[in-house]
Amino acid sequence: MLIHFVKMHGCGNDYIYINGFTEKIPAEEKPEFVRRMSDRHFGIGGDGVIFINPVNGHQADFEMEMYNADGSRSQMCGNGIRCVAKFVYDYGLTDSTLIRIISGGKVKTLELSVKDAKVERVRVNMGMPIFDPVQIPVVCEGEEAIAQPIEAAGKTWLMNCVSMGNPHAVIFVEDVAGMDLEKIGPLFENHERFPQRVNTEFARVIDRHRVEMRVWERGSGETLACGTGCCATLAACVRNGLTDRKAILQVLGGELEIEWKEETGEIFMTGPAETVFEGTVEYP
Repeated sequence: MLIHFVKMHGCGNDYIYINGFTEKIPAEEKPEFVRRMSDRHFGIGGDGVIFINPVNGHQADFEMEMYNADGSRSQMCGNGIRCVAKFVYDYGLTDSTLIRIISGGKVKTLELSVKDAKVERVRVNMGMPIFDPVQIPVVCEGEEAIAQPIEAAGKTWLMNCVSMGNPHAVIFVEDVAGMDLEKIGPLFENHERFPQRVNTEFARVIDRHRVEMRVWERGSGETLACGTGCCATLAACVRNGLTDRKAILQVLGGELEIEWKEETGEIFMTGPAETVFEGTVEYP
């Protein structure tokens, strides 16, 4: 069976996109399909696979069904959802520049910026950050896990835990570039205090309007960008009084503009979405 795919990325956070309207893979086979396709040596290569599916009812226009590279499900991906918006517009599944996409049971509203009949940038209402430890989830004392100590890699760190539909631990450091994420990242991801594992952002505040960040994503390892991670990082920065409510998040693959609206409590993310190539792959 030949499966058509499109390879896309947002700031280097790359996924394989499958049109669920036309391509049918049984649900029980999807984790293995994802692992095979995500392999950068024996497959197409990517941080995971995202299926774009039809929805029943009027709550949303499309569904984003997201898988990490290891075949595990994830609820939300900020870079991924921007690419879904580009996919559905560029490939003629919609002609609207204002769409709603549901992922992990949460609906996001996206505004598309179009040039020469192609989507270039997307602004996403990512919703409100969640600080409740039970909802994140994270094991900690108190009503929020802000600047709380955690032991990992033989030292004590201060973690700031936020959910943007998926769990994040933001760690402020003085040197982002010199960190050994291959060693440290898995220790946070699989730490006993995170019952559903965690995405970990290591961030350095440059000034009130710019933050440098690297991310270790659960199920994928270090990626070049993480949209929800950038949102979580800005929320942690504001909570600690380190930045204004609008800032540029500088990741390995580019930059994202993040704004946390004081009047509504919602976080907005603006950034690029790009198509790399498309093709067909034989499966199984």
